[in-house]
Amino acid sequence: MSVAPRASTPTWPIPPEGGWTADDLDRLPNLPPHTELIDGSLVFVSPQTAFHERAVDFFKWQLRSLAPADFEVFREFTIDIDQQNRPEPDVIVLHREAWKESGQTRFPAEAVVLAVEVVSADSVARDRETKPVKYARAKIPHYWRVEDEKGRAAVHAFELEPTTGAYTSVGIFRERMKVSVPFPVDLDLAEIKARPEDVQ
Repeated sequence: MSVAPRASTPTWPIPPEGGWTADDLDRLPNLPPHTELIDGSLVFVSPQTAFHERAVDFFKWQLRSLAPADFEVFREFTIDIDQQNRPEPDVIVLHREAWKESGQTRFPAEAVVLAVEVVSADSVARDRETKPVKYARAKIPHYWRVEDEKGRAAVHAFELEPTTGAYTSVGIFRERMKVSVPFPVDLDLAEIKARPEDVQ
């Protein structure tokens, strides 16, 4: 008589009273890659689409090539907003002096000048509602939200309005994105969809 092996029960981390803290992301074992902390809760990401991967790569490399020498550009790297919030924007531009050592696992939000989020099916509410409020509260001057419109990128660009402490829209860009802040940028957004050999 054969006995089927017993399925292992997943062991999920049990949050402490008051929720997890920013420091816990570095201490908890076996967390999935790109785990975020939002309001003391761990947020796991789902498998990403080809559009998401292509868009994140595009903005990382384009911004890195255009950023002045006193800025650094990172993809999928967490930032400290407070003890209960350590989100991971898809791309960030930050002041170079915030990069202290090669083993660093996060940056302070006050060093970030631009946060870019590429919206996924499971991140719509976070990217449109939750994160912009938190980024504005952390005084990150610029926020770009990239939406997939039938395989084409639409970039919703926001700038922090200092008197209200909230973001205000500076435009929605399709096909081409041209802005002067946080530094001059002129991007062909069609490249996000097209293969390199298709770009004229």
